[in-house]
Amino acid sequence: MALARRNFIKSLGLGLASASLNAKNITSFGSSNSESLFVTDRDHPTPSPKGYDRLPLEWYQKRVQTLKDNLAKDKIDAILLESDVNKVYFSGCFRGSGKRTTWVLFPTKETDTAYWFSPGLDRDLISSWWSTENNYYFCFPHGEGGFPNKGQVVKGRTVDLFDWLLTHLKKKGYKGKKIATDMHLTNDQLKKVKKYLPRTKFINISSACEKMRIIKTNEEIALTQRAYRYFDKIHAFARDYILERGTDTTDFEIGQALQTYGINLLMKDIYHDGKPHNAVGMLVTSEYVRAGVSTAYPHPNQLFYNKVKKGEAVYVNTDIKIGGCGGEGYRNYQIDPVSPFQDKMWSVVAETVQIMVEETKPGVLCSDVAYKVHKHQVDNGMQDYIYHRPGHGTGFNFEGHQAPYFSLGDHTPIEEGMMFSVEPGLYDSSRGIGINPSDNLLVTEKSAVLQSRIPFSKEWSYLSI
Repeated sequence: MALARRNFIKSLGLGLASASLNAKNITSFGSSNSESLFVTDRDHPTPSPKGYDRLPLEWYQKRVQTLKDNLAKDKIDAILLESDVNKVYFSGCFRGSGKRTTWVLFPTKETDTAYWFSPGLDRDLISSWWSTENNYYFCFPHGEGGFPNKGQVVKGRTVDLFDWLLTHLKKKGYKGKKIATDMHLTNDQLKKVKKYLPRTKFINISSACEKMRIIKTNEEIALTQRAYRYFDKIHAFARDYILERGTDTTDFEIGQALQTYGINLLMKDIYHDGKPHNAVGMLVTSEYVRAGVSTAYPHPNQLFYNKVKKGEAVYVNTDIKIGGCGGEGYRNYQIDPVSPFQDKMWSVVAETVQIMVEETKPGVLCSDVAYKVHKHQVDNGMQDYIYHRPGHGTGFNFEGHQAPYFSLGDHTPIEEGMMFSVEPGLYDSSRGIGINPSDNLLVTEKSAVLQSRIPFSKEWSYLSI
């Protein structure tokens, strides 16, 4: 097994065509030397089983009902969502709007009912998932009466889509009603509401929606844990790749190989038939793998096409999601010989990772965790290399970063079910060294646990090639 894996990694150096031809084979080679270093004593939740590739429709319908229950005291008549983050979270229909604005309406007195107002190009996606009814305009900008798909080729006046939405709400009887929405209505839009829907009141529920997204359900946690099982293997593969290819490879090549391996690893277990709503929210990134001086910039803007060199750092970045659930996974490697300063910086980062794990627990303020991390960095002479907060809330689907934040200015109490990135990075552009690991930290009943099995150890991170 080990020899076959090594031979495969060697063949990847011949080019991407080789990688594509052999990608499926590598996922069946079994465990590697790197996998033998996994941490096995973390108290992880049980991962979702194979076949549970996304949250089911029933989960989304329960989330909508919970939101309705949470808003019961406001006596609203309907919930109207516009932001993609909320539409995907509450409806489960994975799609983005862009310029083609889309809304979904959940009447409070109707059970499991979803009325959509969308562009025509998404009508099949929407109608094949959870849709009681979909009123659609043709495209943006929409010309009044223009529906070529219906044989109506008309160069009509440009339709204001907010006006269009209000006219449909009026037809549905929402004049004089109370609608909860995640939209922040402008003065111009409020004037239009008064025109089309007199006496209708809109109340903003963005914070209520965000609160629900922040506290993860057991189903989300289990699916995230499954995603991190793949993350473990992907990073083991990346480490094996660096050890095997050594200075004959580049950060670009590592990224391409990592993504080829990662996608094939996931898709071996994911049901996919090319149809909508299967294999959704899938992600394995590779574009931020970088070597050498480019690791020393938190948000670099250069192309990564650098040789792996002895004495320099290699930064392997991945974001992994299944059904929209998952998070970040970064690891840094120090290629021998490691300088005393490089060793000191790595050690301080590893220590602050442990601080974050130990200090994160229900009732503690986010700012308290940030304070202890930054205080440790400064006490160890690293103040010149601090560029950002040590972590952020883990957002699912399209969200990525999410409140609350491990930041000196965020005094939010930590709660069970929250998730955070763990990235207390340090960067020294003058020496060309950057160290910024990341993991997913799940807040449990009394403490917190990293969801990967990748160690923060010198045995894992210091490589001789």
